[in-house]
Amino acid sequence: MDYSLGYFGDVRLDRIGAAFLNGMVARSTVHVRRLGVSRGGILRYGRLLASSRVTVEKIIGGWAEDTRGAVAGRHVLAIQDTTEVKFKTSPGRRRGLGLVKKGNVRGVLAHSMIAVDAVSGACLGPVTGEVWTRSGRISKPHRDRRLCERESARWLRCAERAKSILKTAAMVTVIGDRESDIYAEWACLPEPSFHLLTRASADRSLANGGYLFAAARNFKLAGTARLALPQRSPGVPARTATVTLRFGEVVIRRPRHENDPTLPKTIRLRLVEVREINPPKGVEPILWRLLTTHEISSADDAWRLVSWYKARWTIEQVHRVMKSQGLDLEESQLASAERLLKLTATVKAATITTQLVQERDGRHGLPAAAVFIKPEIQTLAALGPTLEGKTQRQQNPHLLKSLAWATWIVARLGGWDCYGKPPGPITIRRGLERFYAINHGWHLRTRRQTQKDVRIP
Repeated sequence: MDYSLGYFGDVRLDRIGAAFLNGMVARSTVHVRRLGVSRGGILRYGRLLASSRVTVEKIIGGWAEDTRGAVAGRHVLAIQDTTEVKFKTSPGRRRGLGLVKKGNVRGVLAHSMIAVDAVSGACLGPVTGEVWTRSGRISKPHRDRRLCERESARWLRCAERAKSILKTAAMVTVIGDRESDIYAEWACLPEPSFHLLTRASADRSLANGGYLFAAARNFKLAGTARLALPQRSPGVPARTATVTLRFGEVVIRRPRHENDPTLPKTIRLRLVEVREINPPKGVEPILWRLLTTHEISSADDAWRLVSWYKARWTIEQVHRVMKSQGLDLEESQLASAERLLKLTATVKAATITTQLVQERDGRHGLPAAAVFIKPEIQTLAALGPTLEGKTQRQQNPHLLKSLAWATWIVARLGGWDCYGKPPGPITIRRGLERFYAINHGWHLRTRRQTQKDVRIP
């Protein structure tokens, strides 16, 4: 484990920041008191978050340090999404936080983009993002505001930054949910190897006089398939849906209320509709209308786009690990919005656990070195045999020193019994915390054994 929080123009701050982030991964928490351990450590991390040199922008700028190399030569799905991080406040202690939901809930908003391999589905790491808190209610109507004045501009800013961060990738497909269906995005972002795949939000007007949703219904049926849907939350279990597929080309028109008259009047895109048939009683049926800049020449191409869109689950998992199922960010007791914003920007740590959860079945073929450093892999190798049982199901089935092999060991440390459902983020979090405690003791013992016995004559 050797992660960097960022570079702040001060070697000492860089070193403390690295220790802070490494501690988060090791202890599966963002609580400064737990990370600091001693009074000196708590004060040290408090000063780190209070430093004017340590900014949200610099922390986010460090997210992609390892990701840049991991994406080289790959087709990368640059998946972005926004999550609300709610913090406890009271009328006398607002902590400088703005509203995040209807009512009187306060907190910060974290928008992040992660890189996922389009072929294997492996999470390659964080790319970029933005973290902010609202300063008050905006009275100016949404339609009267320029794009740069709207929160939704973050979708375009992050995608634009991704072009330079992911420049070594063979191809990039930016994936977003309905909130990112912005006309300016379609007009300004696409390039020959930089594509968009977004779930349509508005029933847009088309150049032929029709509307987007009606056009999708009129496309020829291209196939039917059973689609595996992952668990979205504790109340929405995993299930398999039977869906129909339709696809075709559309030419969308510039909205009447678009504030930028320089944008093209029409844009040619492809549209894929995925509609569930015979859904279970009481379950909202799947209906995805996906717009894309990719060419679609066959049903196989369309199904491939659907599989890429399904990869959005990965970033939702990152956000869950960041909050209730992992680092418990929302329980932080830091008093100021400035420090809470910086703490939220450390979402990078959450991707480590996500990588482990994804690799539990070994389908991505990643090496253990993608997450662990050499001394930690040595500890894993020593621990592995002690966690195996007598039956075949209690044997680690994965290739030695692969990430799946390491995940199996971590899951066992977290209490997984090799039976029942695969280990989830909570089990992985517990296992990581226990592993790093064992690793620390193991190498502390090794160092002491190798020290020379120095005697004073």
